[in-house]
Amino acid sequence: MSPFEVELSKIVKEFKKMSALMSDDSREVVETYDIIALQVRCIAAVERAAGRQSLHFARVSAPRPDRYTDWGQLELQVGVVMALLHDIKSGFMKAFAELVHSSMFSDFLEMASHLLDAGYKDAAAVIAGSTLEAHLRQLCVKSSIPPDINGRPKKADAMNSDLASAGTITKLDQKSVTAWLGLRNDAAHANYNVYDEPRVRLMIDGIRHFITVYPA
Repeated sequence: MSPFEVELSKIVKEFKKMSALMSDDSREVVETYDIIALQVRCIAAVERAAGRQSLHFARVSAPRPDRYTDWGQLELQVGVVMALLHDIKSGFMKAFAELVHSSMFSDFLEMASHLLDAGYKDAAAVIAGSTLEAHLRQLCVKSSIPPDINGRPKKADAMNSDLASAGTITKLDQKSVTAWLGLRNDAAHANYNVYDEPRVRLMIDGIRHFITVYPA
């Protein structure tokens, strides 16, 4: 279950608890601030999961009609949350998330290519390597592999190893990732003479292919 599904499910569960109290004529037990807090969580969760341009976000963030109370508005918002949760579980939202991530990482790789063309191979290697590390982290999240240890982000090599052990990526691709991360580290530590421009170009092309083969 993705982090999005976990949060959306928690919201639905908490709403059902509130609803049970309301139906038991215990309206005073459900404080207004609890209702408002859950409304805000609905909006934030939908924005993170579906994006601001989605129909889900447009509906969940719409102003409250005058005829609705705060509770009535919350019922509408939770309805949107439940619809989004259904879409995610059915796989309808997977393509959206992967498209966003792919587009974002592609932009950074284009930046790296531009820097390389301009003669800045070292900066290009660092940006490409950082893009790869960010994608590995997204792959871990997608594959339900913890990207952190005791609240601290895992190193890229550790995530690479975990992804290979889980079968998310092949052992061959793991070796390629290790090589790309090594080149990034050389660039970051000023070991500029151990690699050349063609190798950085191969690195960028390889990472671009890797992101396409393993979307997150």
